[in-house]
Parts: sequence; C-alpha cells; structure tokens
Amino acid sequence: MAGRASDVLTVGIDIGGTSVRASVVDAQGRRLDTLRTATPPTAESLEHCLQRLVAELRDRWAVAAVGLAIAGFLTPDRQTVRFAPHLAWREARVPEIMTELIGLPVFAEHDANSAALAELQFGAAAGGHNTLVLSIGTGIGAGMIQDGRIYRGSFGVAPEFGHLTVVPNGRPCSCGKRGCWERYCSGTALVDTVLELLAAQDNPRSVLAAESEADPGSLTGRRVAAAAADGDPVAIAAYQDLARWLGYGLGMIADVFDPDLIVLAGGVGAASSLFLDDAREHYAAAITGSGHRRLARIRGTQLGDAAGTIGAAEVARQGLAAQAAGGQ
Repeated sequence: MAGRASDVLTVGIDIGGTSVRASVVDAQGRRLDTLRTATPPTAESLEHCLQRLVAELRDRWAVAAVGLAIAGFLTPDRQTVRFAPHLAWREARVPEIMTELIGLPVFAEHDANSAALAELQFGAAAGGHNTLVLSIGTGIGAGMIQDGRIYRGSFGVAPEFGHLTVVPNGRPCSCGKRGCWERYCSGTALVDTVLELLAAQDNPRSVLAAESEADPGSLTGRRVAAAAADGDPVAIAAYQDLARWLGYGLGMIADVFDPDLIVLAGGVGAASSLFLDDAREHYAAAITGSGHRRLARIRGTQLGDAAGTIGAAEVARQGLAAQAAGGQ
C-alpha cells in the first residue's frame, strides 16, 4: 500500500449525470490517484460501479472511508437519496447500501455542497462571508455558505437554483419541468445551443458544423469548450449565450441571497475564462438596483472539476472524525 502513515486517506467519488470520478485524497486536499468512468443507467449498476472503483483504489492505497458527492436531493441526515434528476436512485439509503458493499464507512453529501466544502477548505471560497459556489456541469448544482457553514434549508435540499424556471414552457428538463435554468446554462445546454445555432443558419467556418453533420452524437460540452478556445464561431456564440443566462440567473440569486463571493465550479465552471467577463457584465446589469449597490466578487474555481471529489473525500474525513467523537 502507498501513502504516508501520518495521513488519513479517504476516497471521494463525484457522481454526476454523465461521469463518475473517484479520487484518493489526503488531508491537505491533494488528489493522489483518480479513476473515471461513465455513469451507469440503473441504481444496481451504479452501486456495483462504485464498488469496483473503490476496490481498485484500495489495491493501491490504504484508505479509511469513502465520501459520495451525489447530484440529487438528500434527507437532512444525508442517509437517504430521495430524488436525483440525472441518476436512478429514488428513496435509496445509499450510504448504508455502499457501506455494506464496500466494507468501509461511507458518507454522502449533495455534489454542490461537496464542491462548496472543497472550495471553502482548499480553494477559491476561502475568505468569503456569504458565499455561493455554483457547480456547472451536466446540470447546475449550488452550495451556499453562510459564516463558514453549509446552508441546507429546512429539509436538506437547499438550494436548487438549477431548476428555477427561466423560460416558461422552454426546453424540457430531466427533473420533469420545462425551461429550467440549467437547460440554458450547463454543459448539456451548450450542446443544445450549438445544435440550435447550426440548424438556424449555415456555418461553413465552423468545425462543429462538420462534426455535427457527420455524427450528431459526437458533440459534448468538453468538445464545445475546446472548439471555442480554438476560435470556432458557433462555439463562441454558444458561450456568449451561456454567459447571458449565467448573468441573468446570478442576478436573481443575488437579489435573494446577496452574496459577497460567487465561485464557479464544475466542468463548465473550470472553463470560466471563456465566458466569465461577459457573465460579470450581464450579472451587473441584471441585479436589482444596478449601479447603486455592491456586487459580489465572481471567481473561477481554484480546484476545477476536482472540487467534487476533493469535497467528497473531506466529507468522509469529517464523518470519521464525528464518529470518533461519538457524533454519529
């Protein structure tokens, strides 16, 4: 087994609608080993996928516990996944199931709260008073930090900003509603916007146009990001649209929460250099009382798309400490 005996090593697993990432993380928030795979479609296949990932990491590292960052609604005690728009779990006692399968203590947290915890402990959220960590990936997750503590709401599901309706009867969402914010401001939204732009007009200078025509299923948020960085006009236009929706949504959130710091995390958030300046302008224009109030600082993530796994590992580490102290 590798690793220093003085470190408590834990596994953090970020379970998103598109991919599952598992990392061995030390007490300083450093990832020592990472595995990644596609998200299985059923609850049973997902559980066995997690079991396999942890088993492979345990072959190489002496780990003490596992933390799960889950894109879904958890009960206040974080023992049950009630609903996950992009995953198959429904009213499932996931930590209990996975503890039995893996043979190690397993702790769960909302994926955006995990990212928020990681950014607070090791990244861009340090020093914020009222902080919003917005995790933009397959969808939108959000974590709110008030005076150094994660805000969960009365029933453990706050805040679900990604499913605020911004376009009545708009794009269908996997949550069952239409026009949700994440359907216009996420990795999947980028792909939808590109396809709409390509359908609306000819774009002979766009590499994405040729790729989409050859294989419509080849487009992903990562591919759009790479094309935008290379100057593809359709990809750039899609990011301009994302920036507009991001600024609009942040304006609404600021009117309610009034944060002093906003951190953009997640896979799309990690590419914030492509849209952050535009989003800041849209946010400043959308906020009520624009020009007559202080604006939140908006930062890109320091941890990139690693925030979910690092935060999940920290959740496991804190869970072990609570158990040792008799807190659970």
